[in-house]
Amino acid sequence: MGFTARHPRYTMALIMLLFISILIFANSEPSPRYLSRPYPLSFPKHGEGLPPGYVEDQIKTSEAYYQESLKERQKLITKWGPSPSQVAAFPSNGEFYTLWDFFTPAFRCPHRMQRVGTLGDGGKWVCGLERLEDKKDCIIYSVGVNGESSFEATLLQRAPGCQVYGYDFSVKSFGPEIEKVPSLKRRAHFKPYALGGADAHGPNDDPPYYTLASLLAKNNHTFIDILKIDIEGAEFEAVEALIDAYPSASSSSWSSDDGKSGIAGGGLPFGQLQLEVHVRENMPWTYFPKFLLWWEKLEKAGLRPFWTEPNLVYVNLVRGARPDLVEYSFINIRGSHELVSGQHITY
Repeated sequence: MGFTARHPRYTMALIMLLFISILIFANSEPSPRYLSRPYPLSFPKHGEGLPPGYVEDQIKTSEAYYQESLKERQKLITKWGPSPSQVAAFPSNGEFYTLWDFFTPAFRCPHRMQRVGTLGDGGKWVCGLERLEDKKDCIIYSVGVNGESSFEATLLQRAPGCQVYGYDFSVKSFGPEIEKVPSLKRRAHFKPYALGGADAHGPNDDPPYYTLASLLAKNNHTFIDILKIDIEGAEFEAVEALIDAYPSASSSSWSSDDGKSGIAGGGLPFGQLQLEVHVRENMPWTYFPKFLLWWEKLEKAGLRPFWTEPNLVYVNLVRGARPDLVEYSFINIRGSHELVSGQHITY
């Protein structure tokens, strides 16, 4: 005779105990120590819930890692050079690298990072958009509109305190994403200007050229929260001129009088930069040493790439074309603004 036949009451008690235990465990909250927390749908806007100095410490840590990445860049130059003048931007003799391998986005955005605008050509990667969602007097500059404004429209929708200033001599207005939405168009300002390395906006200049510093002065602005530049190769002179207009940015360094983490110096007049870099054949910037000096100038001014995305549209359209168009997103680690501080900044 089996155990269950000899002890039916004991067997039933065990079954009931097992059933009750299953019900209890099924309806109880798991221990927080083992609970896998979901990806947050909201992020601190003004440092709520963040320990004091959290963002500043994240910037400082990322900067240390970025400096290590510069050593790796030098190793790669030595390997394929050994001097910069001997490095080809896009080699054709079986070397396993391209120009972009020397300039990796080794810095980490200390906030939420997301792609804004349409998928494919037109969208950009942005750091910490949540920090601007309820900011008053937020300023966006978009240079190079080209009739597609999903990026700018999404920024205006997400941040109702923002105004966007667009510049492009090849079109007459923003794209339909803004022009056909009255609530967005009221906060959008367009001019058919070109961005360049020098001003040329006299009566005989068509199109009129402005430096970014001149546009800031013309609009009575001192700071741009998000700066997007896509000007088909003219970005080299334009960005150089901007950095030259703010020499204190390049003389600033990571330091703090009280020994805490922080960035000294005024810095460039924007929080982040979304930049499409064009290194087409026969351009002087295809020469690796020249491109390297330009890039190092950006780094010296406090710009750190936190994302890169190759624009492969033209590689697909023109079979056999070089991958010479790349989107970069930079954070400005100098000055005092939302991306480098856990606190809300008032300008």
